[in-house]
This record gives sequence, C-alpha cells and structure tokens, in this order.
Amino acid sequence: MYQNIDELVHAANQLAGLTLAELAERCGIMIPSSLRREKGWIGQLLEFALGASAGSKPQQDFPELGVELKTLPIANNGIPLESTFVCTAPLLHQQKITWETSSVHHKLSAVLWIPVFGDRQQDIASRMIGNPWLWHPTAEQEKIIRQDWEEIMELIALGKVESISARHGEALQLRPKAANGQSLTPAIGGEGTIIQTRPRGFYLRSSFTRELLHMQFYL
Repeated sequence: MYQNIDELVHAANQLAGLTLAELAERCGIMIPSSLRREKGWIGQLLEFALGASAGSKPQQDFPELGVELKTLPIANNGIPLESTFVCTAPLLHQQKITWETSSVHHKLSAVLWIPVFGDRQQDIASRMIGNPWLWHPTAEQEKIIRQDWEEIMELIALGKVESISARHGEALQLRPKAANGQSLTPAIGGEGTIIQTRPRGFYLRSSFTRELLHMQFYL
C-alpha cells in the first residue's frame, strides 16, 4: 500500500485534527457507547484508516515497512492516560528467545505514534487525533527497555511469573492481559512444573511515553 515510510507518515498526518466521529464516519465504522468492553477500538479504527495489515498477528502493523502503529490516549493536560500495550509475553520456552529475536524488540524498533486527545469522561466521538510522529528508540532508551525485558524474562524462566508485579521495570512492565479473569495459559511454576496462569502482556509505562511526548513536542 505504501511505497515507503514517508508515505505512511504523510497519510497519518492527514488524519490530524479529525475527531474520532469524523474518522469513524469516513471509515463506515460504528462508535461504541463505551470503551470499557471495546478497549482497543481507537487503535483498531486508526489501523483500519491507515490500512495496517498485521491484525492480531505477532508482527509489526506495517511489516513491509518495519513499522508498528501505536495510539497514545492523552488527557487534555497533555499527560498520557494509560500504559501502552506492546505485545503478549511468552510464558514458556524462554531459552529460545533472545532480546534481538523478541517481539518487544521487534515491535519497538520503529513506532508510528498517533496521539488521541480527550479526558476519560469525554465523549468518545469528540476526542481528537493529534500530530503523529515516527519514533526509533535511542541507544539509551533501548538499553533501559532491554534491561527491563531481560529481568522480567529471567523471573518468568525461574517460575516466578505470579510474583511479578506492575512495579517491576523502569520503562517496561508485565501485566495480566486477558478479556476476563477466566482466561488461563500454561507457564513455568516455582518447582519447574507447568501451571495455569492468566496471560501476560508487556506494556510501556505512561511515565516513559510521557517522556517521549516531551522530547517530541514540548522541548
């Protein structure tokens, strides 16, 4: 669809200033009454509008360009509203994964961030799309994310997945990732046995994305 990254960024720039209602109307997509059960709806709308091809596959949203698309909900005071989901965390066979082959490294090597402005209590339809930007982690940023990833993966491999809290990690954290608490997946337990636990996902802390925002727009 896009010949190069510049074309993708240009297309994303064309969406800046639109409300979600205006974009949804363009795309012929219904706006949900609440995001509580449709948590990923905003991201899905923007993926559809820009023609992202990956869907739920464990690859970048624009694999032909090597670019991941991430929406960033931002309150009207300029502060990110929540942490950003990166990818599902592998809870088995960690010995086969290195940082270089990990989904976290793959997904965060190049990210097209699209801010969406609006407070939590604000009507979904009136929230506004902001100016996008393409981000490649600096050497220092990658070092921090990699260290968090390695420490968390080591704890998972040692059978300590259930003792990992959202407080672990400076930039990257591990949190339950499931539509409901009934979903379970196999993982390594404390004695090296296989246990059933809730699926986990890697998330970038809002404090980290707030720094990215400041670096891009406010400094």
